[in-house]
Amino acid sequence: MQIDPVVRLQGVTKIKSSRTLVDNLTLDIPAGQVFGFLGPNGAGKTTTIRMMVGLISLTEGDIHICGHSIKRDFERAIATVGAIVENPEMYKFMTGYQNLLHYARMNPGVTRERIEEAVRLVGLEGRIRDKVKTYSLGMRQRLGVAQAILHRPKLLILDEPTNGLDPQGIRELRDYLRHLSRSEGTTIFVSSHLLSEMELMCDSVAIIQNGRLMGVRELNTTVRAPELSRVAFEVNDPQQAQSIAGGGLIEEGSLILELNMEDTADLNARLAAAGIKVYSIHRSVRTLEDQFLEMTGGGTIG
Repeated sequence: MQIDPVVRLQGVTKIKSSRTLVDNLTLDIPAGQVFGFLGPNGAGKTTTIRMMVGLISLTEGDIHICGHSIKRDFERAIATVGAIVENPEMYKFMTGYQNLLHYARMNPGVTRERIEEAVRLVGLEGRIRDKVKTYSLGMRQRLGVAQAILHRPKLLILDEPTNGLDPQGIRELRDYLRHLSRSEGTTIFVSSHLLSEMELMCDSVAIIQNGRLMGVRELNTTVRAPELSRVAFEVNDPQQAQSIAGGGLIEEGSLILELNMEDTADLNARLAAAGIKVYSIHRSVRTLEDQFLEMTGGGTIG
């Protein structure tokens, strides 16, 4: 049974002062994923997010969130969304808990138990009673995530959440987001211009350049491993190995084939029986950087 996407962008366009910021963007965001939105600064990422949460209007097209159009049924669409656009804003003279309690009072149904649960999810139990002015940037980001998920949104939108964080803070935030996606089933839509972070954090990523969608790539093969993988056999005689395998490509002294796990083991046994020395077998995966350069024609990012 096919599951409808949490978000569906259909022909979304934003024109401002005769300049096209987002150009006919059509994109589906699947349920339950950490979905990346990757592109250089100025590519249209924040503009798209601002349209998704209703901060600016669409010039053309429509956006459906959980089946509700933001143009025709905005309140029902946005009720399922939590978001941090650019930076989380908090009352620094209040404690983290007081900030969450203040926000919870604006959302019917958010209990104190839910506040405590959100605090545990982002790992702030030890500091939640301290004033926000004493928090590091990473802690404020985590508090912002806690605030955004209090009402159990189906979709969490984060715009460049790792900006300004040190490497430890980036890793902590990445781990919390993946845990949140797995534990609560929340779909997380996260924008960034950092290739390496998107590759580590996301299940899939959409690449945008000059306001246009360049393509969508699946990254997390450990969750949805394909039946066939691109497998590299590092051997002492690639030409003979190619003959035994009945095909494949030779790249940098290795034989490359598309195989499933059983066929990989069988070919390894045949190579060994033929006297071929197999030094290593590994999946040959194109990095997100390779895919980005392929789709953008070598354009720069970051």
